[in-house]
Amino acid sequence: MLLTILLSGLCLFQSQADVQLHWPDKHGPTFDGHVPLDSAAKVVLNWSETKNITWKVAFQGLGHSTPIILGDQIWFTSATLDGKEQYVYCLDRKSGAIVHNLTLYKNEAPEELGNTLNTYATPSCVAEPDAIYVHFGTYGTAKLDPKTANVIWERTDLQVRHFRGPASSPVLYKDTLILTFDAIDQQFLMALDKKTGKTLWKTTRSVDYQDLENGVPKREGDYRKAFGTPSLALVDGKTQLLSVGSRAAYGYDADTGKELWIIEHSNYNAAVKPLYIPDYHMAILNTGSSKAVLQGVHLDKNTQGNITHTQIKWSQRNASSYCMPIYYKGYLYQLVHNGKLSCIDIKTGENTWEEALRKSFMASPILIGENILVVDLEGNTTIFKADPKAFTLVAENKLDEPIASNPAVADGELYLRGKEHLYKISK
Repeated sequence: MLLTILLSGLCLFQSQADVQLHWPDKHGPTFDGHVPLDSAAKVVLNWSETKNITWKVAFQGLGHSTPIILGDQIWFTSATLDGKEQYVYCLDRKSGAIVHNLTLYKNEAPEELGNTLNTYATPSCVAEPDAIYVHFGTYGTAKLDPKTANVIWERTDLQVRHFRGPASSPVLYKDTLILTFDAIDQQFLMALDKKTGKTLWKTTRSVDYQDLENGVPKREGDYRKAFGTPSLALVDGKTQLLSVGSRAAYGYDADTGKELWIIEHSNYNAAVKPLYIPDYHMAILNTGSSKAVLQGVHLDKNTQGNITHTQIKWSQRNASSYCMPIYYKGYLYQLVHNGKLSCIDIKTGENTWEEALRKSFMASPILIGENILVVDLEGNTTIFKADPKAFTLVAENKLDEPIASNPAVADGELYLRGKEHLYKISK
């Protein structure tokens, strides 16, 4: 195992408990796309390239990682088109000044993406008051000191074949950093000690992929690939890790990695992070790919083993390939990559309304008060009411760049990452 611990970084490491975690995860401080109410009340709803743009900062390379906001710092990753260099950026939230710009990894011969959709910097960072965790999949994972950007520890030994590029983001839980690798040659989850980077547990996916042809996986194992990030769910007092991979979704014991239950499905390329709705004891799972199915799954202390035919309460076909839905007051608001927007009753799985935005999307929506914001791959933003009765348009805005990363918000300031610039939108 190649585990590098830089002692100088450890010596500089200081507690920063007073630093506010504005947007510590790609889906925000509550991991569900909800903007805190005090911050939501200050978000502007109208902007353009010449209106309400506080600053606009250019960066090198490409990436889909969501900006992570820790105090007055904004962190995100980027990479060259060919993946030979992978960068970490830290910007000052107030001024937009670049505080840190690291070339964290140099790769002599990175595996080709084989597509124009993904990048070599798609996984988002995660933050806690005294640390930034950066993940580039097989190319490297590192813990950084947010004050100095010094590397405290790193792992570059987790070698897999992504085939279509890395995308799964890390998850923080207690004293662990949980990583997901659904590659073509290996499929597993693992927990690292967040203080040292050492492996604590590793669990291999258990599903039979049923993809062998003359004893060899079809298309080199491409049907085993997925891009998903797990969610944490407190089920009857115990924390489960909800994770969707190719051909199956799983519940794991978050402390040990032990598999608790499995739901088999027929899809691959799962990319949408699960949701858990405690009031209904329901997990919202998306099976992935162009034929994705959205499922409402009942979870309780007796949910164990293969639950494919017992715990699914409802399902919907033609679900989103990339966007996590927003849950609000008994309803899901789902945005499909092709622009289909719908409101779903959480109890029945039935739509209460549908709307066609006729645009292409990768970024997940966010909830701002009682409004939902969605942004498309042409830089268009649509804001509408979180209302189960009807689609009600609130505002439409336009920027000049494609946007594939999730929006982020801090103290009423909206941050949108375009293809070449990071925008700060505020009064």
